[in-house]
Amino acid sequence: MQALVGLIMGSKSDWETMGQAAETLNALSVPYESRVVSAHRTPDLLFEYASGAAGRGLEVIIAGAGGAAHLPGMAAAKTHLPVLGVPVESKALHGLDSLLSIVQMPAGIPVATLAIGKAGAINAALMAAAILGNKYPHIAEALKKFREEQTKRVLEKPDPRS
Repeated sequence: MQALVGLIMGSKSDWETMGQAAETLNALSVPYESRVVSAHRTPDLLFEYASGAAGRGLEVIIAGAGGAAHLPGMAAAKTHLPVLGVPVESKALHGLDSLLSIVQMPAGIPVATLAIGKAGAINAALMAAAILGNKYPHIAEALKKFREEQTKRVLEKPDPRS
């Protein structure tokens, strides 16, 4: 099936975090493509990727980046698609630098910013599924089932000692 989500990251090392988004998209049967696209090392590639994303059939972009974390904002500047930013945990400031770089976008170029690290990557995939679920009933149903199973797992073991 045609990819609906573009899963991009600033470097190969970001896959440790962004792989969590990929696993979640796989679990929900949401088709995606994944690429390393650096805002700093390959800016022309980034512009080409983001400006051509809608024309390739993508409907949401999940962009993960660490440190200066310009990837989500620059992608958002080159496309009208929703961009979900995932701050990747950095060594220097434990991802706080990434978070602030992504969340502080100027008015007019929105990036939906998720939590730092694994939780953010998983939630970005769930958010992408929620966006796509408005158009694709099978994705909405997969997300609903995911949420129901999550609730069921908690209710089945309410005692944390077991």
